[in-house]
Amino acid sequence: MDIVGFLKSQFICHLLICYIFIVSGLIINFIQLFTLILWPINKQLFRRINCRLAYCISSQMVMLLEWWSGTDCTLYTDPASYHKYGKENAIVILNHNFEIDFLCGWNFCERFGVLGSSKVLAKKELSYMPIIGWMWYFLEIVFCKRKWEEDRKTVVQKLLNLRDYPENFWFLIHCEGTRFTEQKHQISMQVAEAKGLPKLKYHLLPRTKGFAVTVQCLRNVVSAVYDSTLNFRNNENPTLLGVLNGKKYHADLYVRQDVPEDEQECSTWLHKLYQEKDAFQEEYYRTGTYPAVPTVPPRRPWTLLNWLFWALLLLYPLFKLLINMINSGSSLTLASFAFVIIIASVGVRWMIGVTEINKGSTYGNNDNKQKQK
Repeated sequence: MDIVGFLKSQFICHLLICYIFIVSGLIINFIQLFTLILWPINKQLFRRINCRLAYCISSQMVMLLEWWSGTDCTLYTDPASYHKYGKENAIVILNHNFEIDFLCGWNFCERFGVLGSSKVLAKKELSYMPIIGWMWYFLEIVFCKRKWEEDRKTVVQKLLNLRDYPENFWFLIHCEGTRFTEQKHQISMQVAEAKGLPKLKYHLLPRTKGFAVTVQCLRNVVSAVYDSTLNFRNNENPTLLGVLNGKKYHADLYVRQDVPEDEQECSTWLHKLYQEKDAFQEEYYRTGTYPAVPTVPPRRPWTLLNWLFWALLLLYPLFKLLINMINSGSSLTLASFAFVIIIASVGVRWMIGVTEINKGSTYGNNDNKQKQK
């Protein structure tokens, strides 16, 4: 291991990265709070400002993948569609098999300049989470309780509010509703058998209601639906901890474009789409490639420059405080600092644990079981 790789794997580096992310994120959340006064005066200005502020947060995560880890991403797509990416509003369907698939989705957005304005369909609990959850609140992210009878009215209204959004945006959606695990897959395929639907080998059954409503509500502003299938070479199983340790992965992303017509067709179209995704996944495991032209979108410098700005701004007062504490020689002060380090360590491990598959949501397990009763 070279010296750079060794340094990237050290926990003190991880703590500093998390310190920059947490403190800068809270500062940005605080600034976002003050932008609320713009909403009744100039809603579009409020939205444009919050797109830039949100970018300051989300781009730090993408920086870890692109610059710290050095992970490469090869895009397989139709060259005729490539020039449209980032220049039109779109719904992006993502598979949900890996711990960092959300990060690769953000990386896809960043390469085409729509990271700051990207939208997601997220569970309601995330809206209470500082930094990312609060950032999403100011981005008018669509939050739901995962109970369609309660969610439908709220989801529809929030989606309709996006019709006059002033920035190009991509709406990222995991139609499976939860991350793939063998247990969830087994339960999902039991549901497929009960409903007479074709079984899938590498995906869970897609949830069609939310997708259909999203397409219908955004039909006048969204130009296309991008179906994206993500895999990693050499059967790698990437993790956020691996990225934080500076481990380099190579992602392959297959993207194709289509637009379903009406709500009933959306359901049929989506099930057919996932059968095709399964076939593409099978082909990738067999050949290591996708049936499209490979392209590597250029990496932009803004994620790194944004992180360097916050690092220079926030590390100086931290080191100055640390030096003053050491010079003071106070046992109580040093003990307090050690306690803060321990708390920070636990916090870092908790944040990493949120992304781990074996600690993921039980939503797919419980929800599908209830459907079978």
